[in-house]
Amino acid sequence: MKRRIRVHARARGSVGGALLAALLLGASLMGTSGVAAAAGAGPAGRTATVTESYDLGDTAFADPVSGTVSEIRAVVHRPGRVSGRLPLVVLSHGSWYACTDPDATAWPCERGRPYPSYRGYDYLGQALAERGFVVVSLSADGINMTSFDYGDRARLINEHLRLWQQLSSGGGVLARSLPALRGHVDMRRVGTVGHSRGGKGVMWQASDKHQDEVPGGVRLGAVLALAPVKFDGPEGDNSDTLVTRTPVAVVTSGCDGAVGEAGQEYLDDVEGRTTEPAYSVSLRDGNHNFYNTQWTPPAALGEDDSTCPGRGLGPATQQNALTAYATAFFDQHLKGDATGEALLTGERALPGVAATTRVVRPAAGR
Repeated sequence: MKRRIRVHARARGSVGGALLAALLLGASLMGTSGVAAAAGAGPAGRTATVTESYDLGDTAFADPVSGTVSEIRAVVHRPGRVSGRLPLVVLSHGSWYACTDPDATAWPCERGRPYPSYRGYDYLGQALAERGFVVVSLSADGINMTSFDYGDRARLINEHLRLWQQLSSGGGVLARSLPALRGHVDMRRVGTVGHSRGGKGVMWQASDKHQDEVPGGVRLGAVLALAPVKFDGPEGDNSDTLVTRTPVAVVTSGCDGAVGEAGQEYLDDVEGRTTEPAYSVSLRDGNHNFYNTQWTPPAALGEDDSTCPGRGLGPATQQNALTAYATAFFDQHLKGDATGEALLTGERALPGVAATTRVVRPAAGR
């Protein structure tokens, strides 16, 4: 199977930059240590983090609408010591190779192993975990091999949220893999991030049209579409991705060789209609792939897709800018902490990049 990201189109660096460091300092949970699959010591002033995972198998979920068969697999970043109920952020990657052997043609992989695209946002997951979030990044290789349906992506997210709702209530199948989080996740403070096709997937899931499909007891409080695909089908009907009741952020890049900056149209859709703020930022020299370390050279199947050779942003710079912006967005809309609001509005610059910001305010009377 060839990589599918260009069809239908519109690094793992450490968290750095003086502004980013200032933004991330200041919020920490009780305690500085944790024990699990992997633990990070955490910079001074931030909480230590733990990395865990769960895996129910390559065929654990059959979509009740489309029949698409998907894995239930994810990596989880959380504070090392957990107290109270913490907000949850769900990450969903886009379309890439489904298997480590690029010639694989079936799901489960008949050649190679499932491709670890979902591990490409570990830098973001760890930074948010240092701020007191629980972050889960989902694998969607089965969908990438067999389906172009954005409803499939949305329903896979909802299936994970159903399992997290059970964990939040103290049980369910995730309790064995994530015992420290039993009863400690606030399902009324849930955010999502979707990259590329995953970006349209999270917009679909949160849309006014589809939000009643979100599991009971779960409230979506913030949606971030990262270098998202944007095209409506049928043409002119944007109802599947129209989000007017949840805060939205869109991140695009001026040198994106895969989908360009069509994702900015998500803000056009809500102008004069939304009841919640919508934000966007365009990184002038960013590309599409560097937001995911598994799609970035020197990863085995990584590729620099920049349309601006010679002046594109480096992976760490691009990831640091995303981390600062996403942190400000989720801090404000899941924790009520407006410390980073100036980054969302453009009053303060993102670290190391030239960028253009936009804000759509709630419509008068809405």
